[in-house]
Amino acid sequence: MTFLARELYQGGGVRAFYRGGLPLLLGGGLMRSAQFGVYQTVLSWNPPPSKRSSTFFVNPHVVVAGFCGGIGRGLVEGPFEMVKVRRQVVTPWTVQEIGKGFGTTLVRNAFLFASFAVYMDIYDHFSFFGDATNNPAAGSPFLKGGTCANLAWLTIWPLDVVKSRLQSGHYPGKSPWTILQDAIRDGHLYRGLVPGLTRSFIANGCSMVVYKHVEQSLLDRRSHKK
Repeated sequence: MTFLARELYQGGGVRAFYRGGLPLLLGGGLMRSAQFGVYQTVLSWNPPPSKRSSTFFVNPHVVVAGFCGGIGRGLVEGPFEMVKVRRQVVTPWTVQEIGKGFGTTLVRNAFLFASFAVYMDIYDHFSFFGDATNNPAAGSPFLKGGTCANLAWLTIWPLDVVKSRLQSGHYPGKSPWTILQDAIRDGHLYRGLVPGLTRSFIANGCSMVVYKHVEQSLLDRRSHKK
């Protein structure tokens, strides 16, 4: 990782570290709005029972809503992801290629956000970090968002490897299944995991802090109107 960072800096200075950042900046808010908006809507249509069943470790209502939220995000994120990856690997692209890897992005996001929602539910239900009253860190949106996001990325990282390779333009004519087989054979299923998890923890921890703050502000405003 250090070698790659040095190589990036030598090739383009500080700006090279932000290559492909503009698509994320433009689409980031839309993606997260889509995933949480769809998730909450589906959960309101199919609310989980007030008393959790001891039959399932995983709440099936949360799983369904999570998959729907991930698909909602994928519908928005697909084109932005393609442009981001091409910018990062410095490969030219055309408008005709904007949908490259769209199906793989949908699948990745469906499993990614479903995993995230499940880990969030488990985090809340089993209180792995203790009671927020006795341990303030347990109630921290930053810790919760970063931890659950990293567990979700760990769960689906091979799908992200396939998606990124498919969109890179370096594997013409290869199907997602073939790219997956190649990654397994070469031992690359979890390539890039460490920088990916580092980014994920910080980004999703901060996102959760902002999300909770905005959510609470809207709830307070609604209660004042009543």
